[in-house]
Amino acid sequence: MVTEHDHICWGGGHHHCGGHTLAVEGICAAYGKNEVLTNISFKASCGQTLALIGPNGAGKSTLLNLLAGLMPPTDGSMKWNDTPLQAARHETAFMPQRTEVNWAFPITVRELVEMGRYPSTGIWKRLQHHDTEIVEKALHTLDLTNLQHRQIGALSGGQQQRAFLARALAQEAHILLLDEPFTGLDVPGMESLGELLRTLTAEGRLIIASHHDLSTAAQIFDQALLLNGRTIAYGATTDVLNEQNLLTAFGKRHITVAP
Repeated sequence: MVTEHDHICWGGGHHHCGGHTLAVEGICAAYGKNEVLTNISFKASCGQTLALIGPNGAGKSTLLNLLAGLMPPTDGSMKWNDTPLQAARHETAFMPQRTEVNWAFPITVRELVEMGRYPSTGIWKRLQHHDTEIVEKALHTLDLTNLQHRQIGALSGGQQQRAFLARALAQEAHILLLDEPFTGLDVPGMESLGELLRTLTAEGRLIIASHHDLSTAAQIFDQALLLNGRTIAYGATTDVLNEQNLLTAFGKRHITVAP
């Protein structure tokens, strides 16, 4: 298990002293004149899983888009190891909601995973031996080797999520940003993905994901950011998801957390 003083870089086999830290300070975001996030701050390190929790419209997907560089903040800063996050985009990989993906697009699992090498190689350059080795390792790690020539639209929901995670691993990203990764999965698929995320964080990655199922949040994520346009609470998941915080975030319609 990776500690706060150690970090394992997947794919390169290098060991670094001093944990990598994402520091978000006073982030605000707006669509036009409508401010959707106000003064969001938190710190998270590699080897952690962080759940973004809140009602619909709370700003969870917006925060992920900010971290992924898909939209600019109106105020605040985001730093990765004291460097502006926008200068380290190769360190982040984003997995959108399954409903936002065109599963009819004619691409195989392997071709999707190979796209993870584009930030390093460029879109039009051929993959070198090193790149191919990383793609092979990503496919093997996510148990996709036997499915690598299958069209992504022919996969089950859990297999599709694994394929996108394999693309993130091929990118050698340290921060994995996942938008509702458990939505639409059956119970075995959810359990399998949860175990996979625990394995990836144990290797030294930081996983940040929006999550709506309060009853499973503490089983999957060790940290939680509860928000509704602003920060309601941040810290250990079991501490954050208490009755008072949930009432503040969701009102009386919140889902009761399983004991």
